Amino acid sequence: MEIRNKVVVVTGGASGIGAALCRRFAAEGAQGIAVADLDAAGAEAIAKEVGGLAVPTDVSVESEVRELVRRTDDRLGPIDLFCSNAGVAVGGGLGDGAGGPFAPDDDWERSWRVNVMAHVYAARAVLPAMLDRGEGYLLNTASAAGLLTDMAAQAYSVTKHAAVGFAEWLAIGYGERGIGVSCLCPQGVRTPMLAAAAAAGGGGHLTPGMIEPEAVADAVVAGLAREEFLILPHPEVREYLKRKAADPDRWLSGMRRLRARLYPPPG
Repeated sequence: MEIRNKVVVVTGGASGIGAALCRRFAAEGAQGIAVADLDAAGAEAIAKEVGGLAVPTDVSVESEVRELVRRTDDRLGPIDLFCSNAGVAVGGGLGDGAGGPFAPDDDWERSWRVNVMAHVYAARAVLPAMLDRGEGYLLNTASAAGLLTDMAAQAYSVTKHAAVGFAEWLAIGYGERGIGVSCLCPQGVRTPMLAAAAAAGGGGHLTPGMIEPEAVADAVVAGLAREEFLILPHPEVREYLKRKAADPDRWLSGMRRLRARLYPPPG
């Protein structure tokens, strides 16, 4: 898929990867860009920068996602590419009485609604018109944690696995009907989300190899042009995934050793 002359929606577009996508899509000649985010002022700033439309949106609420699609259709035209990019990382921790399975239900629920159901709501909102036209594209941002597991973020990892699974289903279910689907799975990226996780003591293992959001946007444009399902801005993720598939027990053993080295257990 080429971005030139296309109408694009980017959720989580006010900062991080979402903002970088908006800027790159504008540089690629997108016809219109809808910038959606909970941060209304941030969305407005990015929209002004790229000549787009700002739409304050809570992607965890289906009615707001439908309103985002309606406003985009009305102002910019039919949506060619919907980038379901917004995400949250809450409920982190190593599971020793806090975080992991002990994270509050509210953190699990928030993770589920933003990291999974937002993709479902987006698909429900845009697929009917795309299927009627016989064309359209969905880009769902998951994470390398959805392929490999993040050792310090259980709710995040579990819901990102679900996001990958949903994207796979969409690709199988609609790929023969003109709908393209890609799943973006970066590892460490210099974003406010990773900075917050590192400050809380749970994201430090990702910072040494982190890349800039602009590098992720570059990988997205290249991956969309090739219509790849998995877009992996960190090439090593593909190799890790191969090792995991080849010998899951050995991979789990290695992950346990890495976690013990990076985050020694108490006592």
